[in-house]
Amino acid sequence: MKNNRFISKSLFTLLFLAFATFMYAQTTITGVVTDAATGEAIIGANIIEKGTTNGTITDFDGNFVLTVAEGAVLEISYIGYKPVEAAAVDGMQVQLGEDTEMLEEVVVVGYGVVKKNDATGSVTAIKPDDMNKGLNVNAQEMMQGKIAGVVVTSNDGAPGTGANIRIRGGSSLSASNSPLIVIDGLAMDNNGIPGAANPLSMVNPNDIETFTVLKDASATAIYGSRASNGVIIITTKKGKAGSGPEVSYEGNVSMSNLINRMEVFTGDELRAYASTIGLSHDYMSKLGTANTDWQSEIYRAAISTDHNISITGGTKNMPYRASIGYTLGNGIIKNSQMQRVTGAVNLSPSFFDKHLNINFNVKGLYIYNSYPAGVVGSALSMDPTLPIKGGATNIYGEEYFSKADMDKFFGGYNQPTTGANYNDPGWPLTFDPNTTNNPVAALNQQSSIANSGSFVGNLEVDYQIHGFEDLRLHANFGADYSYGHQRYQNDPYGVAGHYYGWDGYDVKNKYNLQFNAYAQYYKDFTEAQHFDIMAGFELQHFYNDFYNEGNGIMPMTNNNEELRGKPYNYAESSFKTESRLMSFFGRANYIGWNQLMLTATVRADGSSRFAPDHRWGIFPSVALGWKIKETFLQDANWINDLKLRLGYGITGQQEINQGDYPYMAQYSISQDYAYYPVGGPNSELLDNTGTPMFDASGNPIYTTYRPNAYNADITWEKTTTYNAGIDFGFLNNRVTGSIDYYYRQTDDLLNVVPVAVGTNFRNKVISNVGSLTNQGAEFSINAVAVDKRNFKWDLGFNFTYNENKIIRLNTGEDETPIPTGGISNGTGNTIQRHTVGLPTSSFYVYETGMGTRENGEKYYYVVDRNEDGKITEDDQYYYHSPNAPITMGFQTKFQFYGFDLGISLRSNVGNYVYNDVLAGNLRYANPGEIYRNGFHNVMKSVYDTHYNKGMQSNKVYTSPDGTGSTFTDFFRLDYFVENASFVRIDNITLGYSFKADKVSGRAYVTVQNPCVFTPYSGLDPEVFGGIDNNIYPRSMTSLVGLSLQF
Repeated sequence: MKNNRFISKSLFTLLFLAFATFMYAQTTITGVVTDAATGEAIIGANIIEKGTTNGTITDFDGNFVLTVAEGAVLEISYIGYKPVEAAAVDGMQVQLGEDTEMLEEVVVVGYGVVKKNDATGSVTAIKPDDMNKGLNVNAQEMMQGKIAGVVVTSNDGAPGTGANIRIRGGSSLSASNSPLIVIDGLAMDNNGIPGAANPLSMVNPNDIETFTVLKDASATAIYGSRASNGVIIITTKKGKAGSGPEVSYEGNVSMSNLINRMEVFTGDELRAYASTIGLSHDYMSKLGTANTDWQSEIYRAAISTDHNISITGGTKNMPYRASIGYTLGNGIIKNSQMQRVTGAVNLSPSFFDKHLNINFNVKGLYIYNSYPAGVVGSALSMDPTLPIKGGATNIYGEEYFSKADMDKFFGGYNQPTTGANYNDPGWPLTFDPNTTNNPVAALNQQSSIANSGSFVGNLEVDYQIHGFEDLRLHANFGADYSYGHQRYQNDPYGVAGHYYGWDGYDVKNKYNLQFNAYAQYYKDFTEAQHFDIMAGFELQHFYNDFYNEGNGIMPMTNNNEELRGKPYNYAESSFKTESRLMSFFGRANYIGWNQLMLTATVRADGSSRFAPDHRWGIFPSVALGWKIKETFLQDANWINDLKLRLGYGITGQQEINQGDYPYMAQYSISQDYAYYPVGGPNSELLDNTGTPMFDASGNPIYTTYRPNAYNADITWEKTTTYNAGIDFGFLNNRVTGSIDYYYRQTDDLLNVVPVAVGTNFRNKVISNVGSLTNQGAEFSINAVAVDKRNFKWDLGFNFTYNENKIIRLNTGEDETPIPTGGISNGTGNTIQRHTVGLPTSSFYVYETGMGTRENGEKYYYVVDRNEDGKITEDDQYYYHSPNAPITMGFQTKFQFYGFDLGISLRSNVGNYVYNDVLAGNLRYANPGEIYRNGFHNVMKSVYDTHYNKGMQSNKVYTSPDGTGSTFTDFFRLDYFVENASFVRIDNITLGYSFKADKVSGRAYVTVQNPCVFTPYSGLDPEVFGGIDNNIYPRSMTSLVGLSLQF
């Protein structure tokens, strides 16, 4: 409450200053606003008294009348024209010139920039909207729903969680489908470290100036072997030459709350249900008297905060910017927390009359993460009639959980038990592995803490040759050093480390070094003929070093005196790996008569991840552009831009998930019991305590090694892309947008596939197995719908249709489908297939039939699709895809006087999800399954499915008349594959901007993820990959923020 009163008083004070600052004597002035080139009156130009919200607009003749304070300055603006500031005098005559900078706005592309109006590739550049951005802990959240063809799916609701980013669908089966991330010219390594999921975790969202997304091959091919999945270029903020220091503060406090959870039986409901189904006295005696809401015990309202300070300025030749940020993110599951400290410095001096330009960036990051034990599933399943601690009495008044035993062996937490075999008479009990573990105990008896850091820096030098200014030399050296240390500790009284405990850690160090240099020659042969050419080379070195170890401790009460106090179950592993990439690249641009544009690029990449005979790849592209506006429509004043783009190119893929050396023979330590009395020094096999082991004859036993599968013939995945697009701008660019059609075909797909026995060292090996396509259309539009004196309305909409299809698999004459999509039922079961003619990861299931008995009872059966009179695997069929063919995003913002209101929504249409949570828990509604050495709670959705909808795991029949044998693989039915289309409101933001004498700012409130509309019956329809077995819910976040500029 004290914080709320403080915020209220602060806001009141700021509002008072904003309204009270300019209460001076007033005067009335008149004026006229015209076009500087044509002399025509400008209708609807904005006239604002600087530093206030007092203003007006011009009438049909360009005239205006406004009452202002004496000595006031007016700001005159209109879309498509450069704004003007002028002293307020009566009879003003103001001329506005065309904003050529707007028309010549540049966008960042690979190894350079290009005028937006001259771009020939499919390139989208956005600036973060400070008034409609919501809560952004990671940079990927700033792109959600904002860019056509870009889909961002967060992993779950944990603080600082990673995300999966896809640009125009996935182009691979088993290699990486993530785009290349380039931060200030440094191409990042997509592999994360403990505590930092991906490269976008390395940059503070408040430091980002622009995102540029390169989508088609004519734009991305300059990056060659890393660009098959698109490229995201992030440019961070820089200083301003010749300006005094400006200090900015951005901060917020937020609260996250659980708005949706899986409802389960209360203790009373479970006792009533057990009585209704007629369980015996022995079973009923295992029911307690408590009403424990286990989900309430693990969830919380989470308070988080974020604060950022930056200073920006510059001398005549030395712009500078420095920033520091702190983020505290608490998760809605207790003990989950993320703390992050970031710092960034940018210096961009120029020398010799701006012939020599230097850009120096340094970014530092430290992240602390506390990960809770996996307790959500346990909270759903744990017996609600059981108290958290202190033993338990059953419904007959009998003690069935001994308080003394719980205190002595489980730290006081109630835990189902069974007899122990620890060779310790003082520890006769251990946990029962066939029952649910106490989730509150797991939260407090298990610890996983990660500390991570990263240093990212680069130095760019650009020199324009004196006396030959058409030639520029450019060099860039960048480095990314990252480390991560994650420690795991399990209490000996907890289930995960019972009796022995556990103390272990993972350490990962990695670096990414890059150097590139290129020369670029610009030449305007005439005013109507421009040509430039660029050639360069690049070296990149990736290194990873991983080590882990851990052990328990043998208690001092164990009968084996030699082992007491010594490490037990000691384990360690390590690896070091590296790869290198050498590249040569070039680009040529031609612009003729400001109408026709031609761009051609080529890149040659050599990757150490492939054998010498397959190491080099050539990746070309060509693009054409035609400014239709400048050719036929010069007199159509309402059209400002109309450009046709055509592009073709080839990109590659070398991000292999099977390591850096899949083409060469490697060896790994043999499995347990594959040991022999032959070997050398320091290779003896060690037991759980780290002591060398001997055979029955007293000979040392040595560790042996076995060869791994490898394929010396694997080569690049190659993606060929065709793109056709139109860019448009109307009504002084109040309406802008683009339409694109694309076709992408990826050949030589990499995937792990079965091989014939005896042909390799394993039964599966990575191979180039086929081809897939993505084709679709994108549409985006942005409009200033209203631009009045005190009211402005902006809106944006994007739409994407993508069709994904596998067209070839080299897996045998019948192009054998490849299983994928693991599920929780059974061991090694999958529910999806990669198959020819269908999207990747299509669901492969049995068709569900439904019948009704004479008494009105519903029943379900498996449809005999091939009509052979029996149910076999041949009756399975392909049923929908997890990939949404249609994605949309919508943003709108209203500004009224000093207030603003922003809303962001996005939608997926046509994506399907396998409800693994429902399928995996359905059997627990069966009376015979609810008790297994302890009661298993029942989700209400499971109860409803079993009793009200009639889908019972033990009563799915193989005959359509509902008789005969039942079908044990009920979880493979298409019944559990649901339409998960959704519309999600990402955020709603209300703000107020103010200005005082020496400070300006904005106060705002935001609600993030307030609701989602979907037919899906599970917890959340937004599931990457289509298998819903993650029940960490996404929360709703309420935020209060303040921005200040001094």
